[in-house]
Amino acid sequence: MSAQIASIAELRQRLDTPRRNGAHIGLVPTMGALHQGHGRLIERAREACDTVLVSIFVNPLQFDRQDDLDRYPRALADDMALCDSLGADLVFVPSVAEMYPVKPRCTVEVAELGDHLCGRYRPGHFRGVATVVLKLFQIVQPCTAYFGEKDAQQLAIVRRLVADLNVPVAICGVETVREPDGLAMSSRNRRLDADERARAPVLYAALSEARAAIESGVTSATAVQERARKRIPDDDRLRLEYLEAVDAETMQPVEQIHTPVVVAGALWVGQTRLIDNVRCTPPVQP
Repeated sequence: MSAQIASIAELRQRLDTPRRNGAHIGLVPTMGALHQGHGRLIERAREACDTVLVSIFVNPLQFDRQDDLDRYPRALADDMALCDSLGADLVFVPSVAEMYPVKPRCTVEVAELGDHLCGRYRPGHFRGVATVVLKLFQIVQPCTAYFGEKDAQQLAIVRRLVADLNVPVAICGVETVREPDGLAMSSRNRRLDADERARAPVLYAALSEARAAIESGVTSATAVQERARKRIPDDDRLRLEYLEAVDAETMQPVEQIHTPVVVAGALWVGQTRLIDNVRCTPPVQP
């Protein structure tokens, strides 16, 4: 059975023995409402680590809207059942008061990588992400941490945080898990009604169109983006927030595509905001 732990002190105590014994500790940070995508992260950690810890914490610092925080799905009983079925050893479920006993005055800002894509539309979001991730790294002191590639910008920011601050944690990115129709698995998908769910795969269709264009030799980012956006129908229940090609490491927009890029998009489906991305490598020029 996975042990559920709510306090930082108890978690550190439980990790003390495996750490002294040289165990490889793996951390899977989540906000709960777990699905098969999270399951893949836990499976990867279980394959490689002696001790697997899943954290479940809906972090208020990374929400720019109170209503979004309030509506974020929470399903702890189901989450615990999934963690247990996949062999997680520990599940850290702290309260907001446990993580932030006082209003934090020290936060983490990773410059430039969060300027575009989600960062442009969610002010302060990545400051909240970087802050809570560093707190979890300090609390758990894992050997390896596992993050989904669906959140490509978040993954790039975490990797830069670790590199710049010399945090001794290996970061493992895990491929996006998709539904049969291509929709990236996300905790937010459960907010979609049946009609919205039927429309939601159009984001991945648009990103796939961008990848096809790049792999066919189109080098103009503008041309790629325009071609992809045409896959989003004129529909009152759909609103494309962004779709753009950025450098795969720096997350900065590109004009010409000659090296690997990430094409990322955010689409509002009704009142639910979905994100997704594809990595694209242009053909080798003769």
